[in-house]
Amino acid sequence: MKHSISVLALGAWLKNAACLSEPGHTSWSPQHGDLGDPLACEWLEVSARALKREARCPLAAVAHDLHPDFYSTRLAMALADEWQVPAIGVQHHHAHIAAVIAEHAVDGPVVGLALDGVGLGSDGEAWGGELLHVDAGGWQRLGHLSPLSLPGGDVAAREPWRMAASALHALGRGGEIESRFAQAVGSTRARQLQQLLARGLNCPQTSSTGRWFDAAAAALALSVTQSHEAEAAVALQQQAMQWIATHGEPAETRYADDTRLATLDLRPLLARLLDWPPSHEAVPEAAAWFHAALADALAGWAARAAQHAGTRMVCLGGGCFFNPLLTARVTLRLQQRGLTVLRPMAHSCGDAGLALGQAWVAARHLEASAASRELTNESLSCA
Repeated sequence: MKHSISVLALGAWLKNAACLSEPGHTSWSPQHGDLGDPLACEWLEVSARALKREARCPLAAVAHDLHPDFYSTRLAMALADEWQVPAIGVQHHHAHIAAVIAEHAVDGPVVGLALDGVGLGSDGEAWGGELLHVDAGGWQRLGHLSPLSLPGGDVAAREPWRMAASALHALGRGGEIESRFAQAVGSTRARQLQQLLARGLNCPQTSSTGRWFDAAAAALALSVTQSHEAEAAVALQQQAMQWIATHGEPAETRYADDTRLATLDLRPLLARLLDWPPSHEAVPEAAAWFHAALADALAGWAARAAQHAGTRMVCLGGGCFFNPLLTARVTLRLQQRGLTVLRPMAHSCGDAGLALGQAWVAARHLEASAASRELTNESLSCA
């Protein structure tokens, strides 16, 4: 990471780790875990203070996530005030792509695919399937996955059947929710959720890739509820790997329209899964097909964005790229279009590596501010 500014970044809510970025050197704290644990919060402050003590040059800023309720955000603001430096908020998915740029020392603009479970967007909504244009001067959200409702709010992330119901509603097939899920969750719960979606009550929107994976897993009856993060997505991945091990990769698919940058509509993929022949033998094939169709659509979308932006570089970031099937196929399809594909190699593609991107963005912000002041001073001196 090459810059002349030292920045301490306090990372994400999940899998938290802090990072001190100095000229020619980056230092990491241990992973603290999720900041819902008070002990993790205590250790983050200990780590932040230790990293500052170890800094080889004066600290210029403390970087943090945009979410105002995160402990890492509150701590960043408190420490910045104590140390008399600015606190700089960095959008979650911007940071994911910036972490790849920082690791690979990229010079010039990139298109980024940032795919994960959730991160607060600059509009206050829940993001997670983002197509970005990023360079040292800033970033732009070029597009996002078609949104799904989160019926019941955050609980939908723990109950994939709700996301499959949400997909049915998005397809105009909400009347099927009770018949499809009554056996799994009871007629009353299924009917109540159907009514919730129909009325739009407590149904915030999300562009999250993770929630689309949940919907796919529930559509194939692989997961009704999940006890830990990405459980449904892993079950879907395992089924897909089982089929691919015997039959090989599915042929190229064209189920999603990737010609529009603003929104990549994944509803056709879920429509096919929901109508897949309901047999035990068919589930692995359906899971493999979903991975292939999603990867092909994402690659076509990113390639079109790269052409639009005038770059040959695509960066992949976010926890969904822990999925080796998705990562390999997206990478291959982009390379087949003559694009250079970069992803995290020395750090996590998920939230554990987010602080590196936060630090890179904050450093660019400070450098730009310093350059602007110099120009202003030059202008004043010439006046």
